[in-house]
Amino acid sequence: MNIAVRVLVSSIWLCILALNTSIDAIGAPLNVLDAVRARGKVVCGVQDHAPGFSEVSTRGVWSGMDIEFCSALAAAVLGDRDAVKFLSLNAADRFKSLQDNDVDVLLGTSWTLTRDTELGARFAAPLYYDGQGFIIPRNHSIASVLELSGASICVLVDTSDEAAISDYFGSRKMRYQLITSDRWEDLIKTYSSGGCTVLTGDMTLLAYEKNRLANGADHMLLPEMISKEPYGPAVRLGDDGWFAIVRWTAMALIAAEEMNISSSNIDTMKASPSHEVRRFLGLDADLGAPLGLSRDWAYQIVRQVGNYGEIFDRTFGQSSPLKLERGLNNLWSKGGLMYAEPFR
Repeated sequence: MNIAVRVLVSSIWLCILALNTSIDAIGAPLNVLDAVRARGKVVCGVQDHAPGFSEVSTRGVWSGMDIEFCSALAAAVLGDRDAVKFLSLNAADRFKSLQDNDVDVLLGTSWTLTRDTELGARFAAPLYYDGQGFIIPRNHSIASVLELSGASICVLVDTSDEAAISDYFGSRKMRYQLITSDRWEDLIKTYSSGGCTVLTGDMTLLAYEKNRLANGADHMLLPEMISKEPYGPAVRLGDDGWFAIVRWTAMALIAAEEMNISSSNIDTMKASPSHEVRRFLGLDADLGAPLGLSRDWAYQIVRQVGNYGEIFDRTFGQSSPLKLERGLNNLWSKGGLMYAEPFR
């Protein structure tokens, strides 16, 4: 092979290599952290009317646990809790919006096997453990779901709630009658007028409806839940770095409460002799480096937003209209399921 031919062959191979490199670059997953920093905002996909989770007022002010989590994420990544944009999504478009890079993180949907495996999403951590419950007039003198044999139950037709009733009551050989509708507001009216014994739905939704009833104090939520609905942030599959940031933002909120670090005492906690506390605050270790974040990322979360308990109290707890007990959402050390992985 003469020199000219060798040069030509080498040139062809270089062109092929460059083309393959360009194709790989085009197909590479978006580095969300870099995109967020370039944009200067975290874009969160939320619902505009999910009581306790996310709501927007007539003045455009957002509130709820999902909203506060997004603020915590912005504080961790950009150092500013207000560097957030909220995009209201409906159920049909939410996962497509995540796949299409319209949002950086998706909230307001529960974690299930199919959502975690078939929709190009990856759930980072549970933020709230919800489940299907029941509301009943107090004058029925019923204190447990197990006392509902023979009851009439208002439920949305052709939903997982209806299926859960069949499973729960059927397995216990409890009699029941379903009063169904495809409109939630119609079920509220039926229940309010005494057309059914109990109304069933997610516990957070029932707490919201109890607050709306003219005689809300005359109704009570039964303590049991007959289904599991863990809610938490989801990110696009393929960006492990961003997944880790979202996961450890959730963990930081819980860990801060475990260590009794709050927005009101965080600066005084810098004087703590506890190595665990000092690592968390970025004083004795740089735990931000593996995440690509600043040394004080966890400090910024708590200083600007608070710990998990503070957020719960404002959005679902006693300082909120819903006034729900912590229950499963309490710390593991207090009988709940909230548990932060070690910060080391």
